[in-house]
Amino acid sequence: MSVFAGLVERLADLLQPLFGLSAAAAAIVLFTAFVRLLVHPLSRAAARGQKAKARLQPKIAELRRRHGRDPEKLQRALLDLHTEEKVSPLAGILPSLLQLPAFFVLFYLFSNTTIGGRPNELLGHELFTAPLGGRWADALGDGGPLGGAGLVYAGLFAVVVAVAAFSYRMTKRSMAAASALTGAGGGRGDSGRHGTEPVAVPGMGPVMKVMPFLSFFTLVTVAVVPLAAALYVVTSMAWGVAERAVLHR
Repeated sequence: MSVFAGLVERLADLLQPLFGLSAAAAAIVLFTAFVRLLVHPLSRAAARGQKAKARLQPKIAELRRRHGRDPEKLQRALLDLHTEEKVSPLAGILPSLLQLPAFFVLFYLFSNTTIGGRPNELLGHELFTAPLGGRWADALGDGGPLGGAGLVYAGLFAVVVAVAAFSYRMTKRSMAAASALTGAGGGRGDSGRHGTEPVAVPGMGPVMKVMPFLSFFTLVTVAVVPLAAALYVVTSMAWGVAERAVLHR
């Protein structure tokens, strides 16, 4: 961990002339961008996988027409189709999983008073007036929501809400498009005439219901982790939504 701490310190030193006391925060943003660039090839592959899933929608609709009265048989057919076409129903999760180590490194670095047996100098850095090792509860106890640190968190929360709202609209549009391709949503297609409802990919029903709202849960993460880790999360989230908008355009 001392290696990563030294890396953040060196980046902060380089950025000091431009960002002053917030140089370490700027270094974290730069570090986040570097991590996102590393996983970008996987993000592109995930986008291709999502587009491949979209191309399967007519076949999925046909399976629903044929097996609409037998949900178990339909589920097996859907799994076989995804396996045959080498399309994962969970495409897109891998890039997020590979970013977790970087998040946990920052969480550790800004949660401990010592690193490698030495005092943790990173804890002396701030984002404007908010310590990078502090949390929202600390900000509320030191000046309240309108204090210096509280306003920093208010800004982060505002960014999260704006990005999450944009992500929500994109997710709803993509889900509506997929529903239109399969004839789902209460239309008078074949499945409707047989009196059956479209059956989702096995295990994905609850996920699909929650998916549009997932980005808003980032507010909880930002509130409870050290500010440095929160800054990583917010930067990565904004990057991810912008990347998704470009790759899925």
